[in-house]
Amino acid sequence: MAASSNSSLSGSSLSSDPEDYQPPIWKSYLYQLQQEAPRPKRITCPHEMESRPKYYGREFHGVISREFADDLLAGAEGAYLIRESQRQPGTHTLALRFGSHTLNYRLFYDGKHFVGEKRFESVHDLVTDALITLYIENKAAEYIAKMTTNPIYEHLGYTSLLKDKMVHRLSRGRTEPRRVTFQRDERISSPLVRRSALKDTPEKQCSYEKIHNFKVHTFRGPHWCEYCANFMWGLIAQGVRCSDCGLNVHKQCSKLVPSDCQPDLRRIKKVFSCDLTTLVKAHNTTRPMVVDMCIREIELRGMKSEGLYRVSGFSEHVEDVRLAFDRDGEKADISASAYADINIIAGALKLYLRDLPIPVITFDLYTKFIQAAKIPDADMRLEAIHEGLLHLPPAHYETLRYLMAHLKRVTMFEKDNLMNSENLGIVFGPTLMQPPEQNALTTLNDMRQQKLVVQLIIEHEDVLF
Repeated sequence: MAASSNSSLSGSSLSSDPEDYQPPIWKSYLYQLQQEAPRPKRITCPHEMESRPKYYGREFHGVISREFADDLLAGAEGAYLIRESQRQPGTHTLALRFGSHTLNYRLFYDGKHFVGEKRFESVHDLVTDALITLYIENKAAEYIAKMTTNPIYEHLGYTSLLKDKMVHRLSRGRTEPRRVTFQRDERISSPLVRRSALKDTPEKQCSYEKIHNFKVHTFRGPHWCEYCANFMWGLIAQGVRCSDCGLNVHKQCSKLVPSDCQPDLRRIKKVFSCDLTTLVKAHNTTRPMVVDMCIREIELRGMKSEGLYRVSGFSEHVEDVRLAFDRDGEKADISASAYADINIIAGALKLYLRDLPIPVITFDLYTKFIQAAKIPDADMRLEAIHEGLLHLPPAHYETLRYLMAHLKRVTMFEKDNLMNSENLGIVFGPTLMQPPEQNALTTLNDMRQQKLVVQLIIEHEDVLF
């Protein structure tokens, strides 16, 4: 068995260039077992059954006992039939012969056939998959239990190389969060003077980690796990695939894969409503291009626009901008020749931030920021807000830092645009932070604190970031 587990179906060569990467040695033992698994043998009923449901074939035998079903299947490994329960009329049982025993499963149909999580187009496919699974788990239980102990995932190859390149790209030009202490000194009365008393302490470097977005997947043709290099057995739903980067692994291996997803742009179907970290990793940027492009356009021609961010742009044109970003990405045209009204661009930026599946100030930190806003002491309140900022995921931190610096610049034109930090807090509070339970009453009760959090971050952005 040990020799079989190390046999290869494809060669392997390791390269320092991801473009020349070739897969490692795939382990064929489980593939060989699947080839050896018993084949399904349908035991047909010699009589036409009037009570037979239309979604079953001649394998349906009507109401028969377990003992009679056992006799019909005896001696034929992989033989199966369907019977109606004697104790519960109208319910059906799949009787399957495996390992010299008859196994009985409650059989369901809701447009597809199933006895567990997997759903099949036909009973024959269900039985085929069941025999493969039973055979492999019976023959290789110990092997399966240990197959994750020597993964190939961290071996030199495309995964580690792409990860190193990604970290390098993101680290360039990126400002690390600063941990600051708001010191109380009774002799210092002016907030402007108090800033000079802040102390900086080093903050550990953090990387743009992203967990994989695994979903159950049916692979056509033989596939091997990219974590443990073992075959993914079964007829359907053999494993899981990351919908962001395309990594294919066993379901049990997915729990051990590091949070190092590198999204593939070909798999990112849209820009709006896409997870913030997923988007920046897919584009190798520190912030979403929507934020950069919209702010750049607003600062170019809209800083003196009265009611900037408060006045709404025409909704259909805002929707056009959203579609342009989803379709063209960073090539979207949001210039004055395309959208003369700057409120359309401002509206698109607010829509992007509002539609994020996880807000810029994340759900898990929402309560921390709301509680910080309720602290009566001004210095302690800022200290608590700063502490919350340090817990934001890197992509969220960078996006918020860039946005707040922009909004601070907006307030410098208050005489023209009539937008001070309080007005901007009212606009962006519910956009940047939302309660995790999405409760309208909670949002209403927290509006004052939401506004205050954003207002204070704008006013003190040079200290807090």
